[in-house]
Amino acid sequence: MRESTIMKIHYGTALAAVALVAVHILMRMTMNFADSLEYETVLANYKFIPYAIMLELILVLLSIHGFNGLRVILLELKQGRTYEKAVSYGCLTAMFVLIAYGSRTIIMTNMGMV
Repeated sequence: MRESTIMKIHYGTALAAVALVAVHILMRMTMNFADSLEYETVLANYKFIPYAIMLELILVLLSIHGFNGLRVILLELKQGRTYEKAVSYGCLTAMFVLIAYGSRTIIMTNMGMV
């Protein structure tokens, strides 16, 4: 994939993440902050399907954005075809592992497996 396309994805994920995180924060501000962190309240949030979908989208967007940013930083430190491939595949693998683990947590909590 061309670097310009990757950077457009990077910018798009940043804008989308800012919007969804703003919605997430606004939803947390509808109640007392301490109450919003209680175990039962957090479980209720995960069981509310639209909110769980929003959390999943935030997870995916921030993972893509964060690991692409890390990839860009690491590529600026050193060049070389082998190094660039290793960094790109390493960041891609780490991103998928993080998304899989976070999705597992969201799904298990939503299904009441905790």
